[in-house]
Amino acid sequence: MKAIILAAGEGRRMRPLTENTPKPLLQIQDKPLIEHIVEKLPQEVDELVIVVGYLREMIKHYCGDNFLGRPVTYVEQSAPLGTYHAVSLAKNLIKEDERFLVLYGDDIHDTESLKECLNYPRAMIVSEVDNPKPFGVVEINEEGFILDVVEKPEFPKTNLVNTGANLLDTNIFKYPAEQHPNGEFYLPTVIGKMLKDYPVKAVHSTGWLTVATPEDLARVEQVLANA
Repeated sequence: MKAIILAAGEGRRMRPLTENTPKPLLQIQDKPLIEHIVEKLPQEVDELVIVVGYLREMIKHYCGDNFLGRPVTYVEQSAPLGTYHAVSLAKNLIKEDERFLVLYGDDIHDTESLKECLNYPRAMIVSEVDNPKPFGVVEINEEGFILDVVEKPEFPKTNLVNTGANLLDTNIFKYPAEQHPNGEFYLPTVIGKMLKDYPVKAVHSTGWLTVATPEDLARVEQVLANA
């Protein structure tokens, strides 16, 4: 199984730390963020596809052709056109009906939640947050399947959000992407279109650490130190 890691962004909220270093290479407990992300992958994931853009050569140099025992293929996203656009660039690397994980390059997930996703044809790791506005906001039904997901809504209907970890299959590419007012094409928006035809199970996270700002770096460092 492949894991597509979205690592092309500039990390603007992490500045000035990302002026000369891509966010996936920022250090937490003396190793880069991307190493923490890959270490948590279940053993079923045996191949990595890393979408690179900003300071791409630094990421390629660090991860090489084989990273932590998994072969790596790189895909380049030349413009910041969003998460769905990034995933679509890897479409030709995915076989028909193949399942694959999609992970954002600034979130650390626990292995148990990622492994739980593999029990379903399609799944999304979700979590409750105090301020859901910056996320893809999720509604679920009584059986735990996703009813709707809306990216960065002005008036969120719930506090449940997409954590950025999704188990998908090639059906995701059947649906047209719509451009957000900020110019990006978001993966959760396309997942929302897919729901009526292909159910997606909500898996509640038991360990999600998001790393968006310098303050997050310090917080995550402390959390991992106490784990």
